[in-house]
Amino acid sequence: MIGFRHKSLVPLGKFSLQRVRRPKLPFRARLGTPALSLQPLHTEPVILGAAGTLVVSLATCPAEVTAAQDLRFRVFESMKTGSAPVTGGLDRDRFDAYCDHLLVLDQSVDGPLSSQLVGTYRLLSPESAERAGRFYTADEFDLPSLLSRHPERRFLELGRSCVLPAYRTKRTIDLLWQGIWAYCLSHRIDTMVGCASFPGTAPAAHAEALSFLAHHAAAERDFICPAQPGRGVPTDMMPAEAVDMKSALGAMPPLVKGYLRLGAMFGHEAVVDKDFGTVDVLTILPVERIASRYLTHFTPKAKQAAEALAA
Repeated sequence: MIGFRHKSLVPLGKFSLQRVRRPKLPFRARLGTPALSLQPLHTEPVILGAAGTLVVSLATCPAEVTAAQDLRFRVFESMKTGSAPVTGGLDRDRFDAYCDHLLVLDQSVDGPLSSQLVGTYRLLSPESAERAGRFYTADEFDLPSLLSRHPERRFLELGRSCVLPAYRTKRTIDLLWQGIWAYCLSHRIDTMVGCASFPGTAPAAHAEALSFLAHHAAAERDFICPAQPGRGVPTDMMPAEAVDMKSALGAMPPLVKGYLRLGAMFGHEAVVDKDFGTVDVLTILPVERIASRYLTHFTPKAKQAAEALAA
């Protein structure tokens, strides 16, 4: 959850391109709302990955985007309060209208879409970011300076990732990455970027984990991207020799560990997000840094899915 708002990868089960079975929506819900009409949605859902009863695809109508916003609200609020998921609200902002939304559905669950939806990720392509005026992550980090140094690269922003507690398994995360990689291929993406989050608003509480990132997975010189002025907290809070690798990795959120396994780099500063109650680090993942074993595993299936998206 490259913010990547809130796992390692495992092989998928049988994979085939097929249409997704969507629960029927009321006619009014299918009409959607003007606020979600800026970003063209695909007319028919295409499965980008499948494992057992779970499938991953892109949202195809405003009602599905609303379902993703509802899931995000429930997961993020429960993370803040530490209590059971709440209902009755939506996590949304103006960027939703410009993004594509990955959805993981459990098709064994009867009922409306909100009952089947178990995970989501928000994807903002370079063209959509231009229409939106900027990437969402630029609120916390100086992305314009990073992008200006790499005009030849096509950046994809990953964000608002969340999965219901009961589905926080390798299989679900694997499906999300299957969908992301298919999207990268179809949109010619070579660099992924976004925020990965630690819980709470006290960076010092994550001193060892943040210091491990600073000493062992810091962004290379060409990819250094500072926090916005006045918001950054250095992540090298402890000297390298004082950091215990096992302890540091054990204290990291699964999403951050997943990005580490893939080969991601992390910014030298963290930012406190008081609205979400998190400590955010910038995550940068050029495609050429992704471990070859993951590319070998995902690429054949993702190519099929990318072709289907383009059809």
